[in-house]
Amino acid sequence: MSAAPDVLEVERVGAVLVLTMNRPRQRNALDRELTDALSAAFDLLDDDPSLHVGILAGRGPAFCAGTDLHEPRSPATDRGGEYGLVRRRRGTPVVAAVEGAALGGGFELVLACDLVVAGREARFGLPEVARGLVATCAGLFRSADRLPPAIAAEMLLTGDPVGAERAHEVGLVNVLAEPGQALDRAHDLAARITRNSPDAVSASLRALHDSRGPAEAAGWTATDLAIARIARSPDPAEGIDAFFEKRPPRWGR
Repeated sequence: MSAAPDVLEVERVGAVLVLTMNRPRQRNALDRELTDALSAAFDLLDDDPSLHVGILAGRGPAFCAGTDLHEPRSPATDRGGEYGLVRRRRGTPVVAAVEGAALGGGFELVLACDLVVAGREARFGLPEVARGLVATCAGLFRSADRLPPAIAAEMLLTGDPVGAERAHEVGLVNVLAEPGQALDRAHDLAARITRNSPDAVSASLRALHDSRGPAEAAGWTATDLAIARIARSPDPAEGIDAFFEKRPPRWGR
């Protein structure tokens, strides 16, 4: 009997650490095991001075479908927060290499990265409202930081995804790649970073993160209020039941 494959593939390529989520049958949904593996890998990226850039990718047809709905809440770690990345204070840049769908927590993973490379068929979305939920892992405020506010509002209120070409046009995606080429183009982008001073890159990245600190703190407070409001509603239970039963939700009003 063969051993189960690792839920996260970790590969060093020179000064670049490539992390590939490997739950393709679950569309790389984020459970406790994958979150712990991601957190350990990002610890390595943060702590090893020979590593200058990280790349985050997904195995299979989807980048990441978000939190595994069998989990009671989005799994988190002490150092990295949700998914081992969302609240992490980093001095090493991370590039998201996106093929297929990055939805819910999967899109929030993308928003936690610094640069984005996407295949032309990639999609980004925050579908929580369709399940009676709200985005809990920074999507409520980072979407409006990385996208024009009107497009962020459209994504948050309709739950509909945005395609890679539109995301590139409005500035979310740095590099638009042909389908299947996102990881290769992410390596190209990483190479443009690694030719520079590691200390200067780290200092610049920390300054970028620090400059967003007050807005991030306010965003987390607003997110906590939104979570408290939806917790008083019957809609989350109905939305999750409808998802598993593969039927339209029957909202109470």
